[in-house]
Amino acid sequence: MEISVCSFSFHRLLAAGKQDIFQYIIDSKNLGCTHLEPWNAHLAKIDQGQDVLHAGSNPDKSHHLTAMDDGYLDEVKAAADEAGLPFGCIAVDGAHIYEQDEEARRTNRAKAYRWISIAERLGASHIRIDSGGPDAPDDAAFEIIVEGYEDVIRRAHDSGVKIIVENHWGPTRFPDQVVKLLEAVPKLGLLLDSWNWAPGKQAEGWLKCAKYAEATHIKTFHYTEEGQELTQNIPAFIKLLKANGFQGIWGVESVPADGDEIEGARKAIELIKKYA
Repeated sequence: MEISVCSFSFHRLLAAGKQDIFQYIIDSKNLGCTHLEPWNAHLAKIDQGQDVLHAGSNPDKSHHLTAMDDGYLDEVKAAADEAGLPFGCIAVDGAHIYEQDEEARRTNRAKAYRWISIAERLGASHIRIDSGGPDAPDDAAFEIIVEGYEDVIRRAHDSGVKIIVENHWGPTRFPDQVVKLLEAVPKLGLLLDSWNWAPGKQAEGWLKCAKYAEATHIKTFHYTEEGQELTQNIPAFIKLLKANGFQGIWGVESVPADGDEIEGARKAIELIKKYA
């Protein structure tokens, strides 16, 4: 099976200066991953650990995540190649499609283009770009989101990188909004997060969106002594994805309540392997 740990799972280690992208590659190898799926903060210029924590808690306000230069990225690619780990999905914050202000949209679009070029340089298969926007976009806002995704999809086409959206924040926390967007933009894929739904919408989100999933973020927080996740029914989530023909990378996004990010990722991988 193909498995990864999204590097957001290690955001506290990154903020504390105890992990960078190169250590993430080593840790992924040691955890038995088959792919690398970095959060873009691991590929960005970070001046202070607080910047990482702010970005992690405020994906809609992550404009400060500026990519490193190409020389650095080539070093990253070389390290990944040496470890034998290809890149799957790069999860990008700070380049979302919708902003009310047109100039802000242009700024975000330029960032999206840059991250697409980075995905191509690293040989990544997918890049996650958020929709942004209000919880219930009106027709004008929805049109901006649709046109924006169509633009970045055209931009990414020749690079071989697939653009995907995640149920993450704003309108994508609502299953019907996710389905509406995916049906309006057929070439857009879905990164299905097990957890990121508006209150009371998780079961609906699983059932309505599983068939669209090309990538996953399987969230884990708390474990029993037997290794089961207490917050949500991960075996049921995996079973549903398999029933819907999921063929992608089983992606971990562990957020351990006890703060032990390496062990939290290890437990999540063990849980997924047991049921996938």
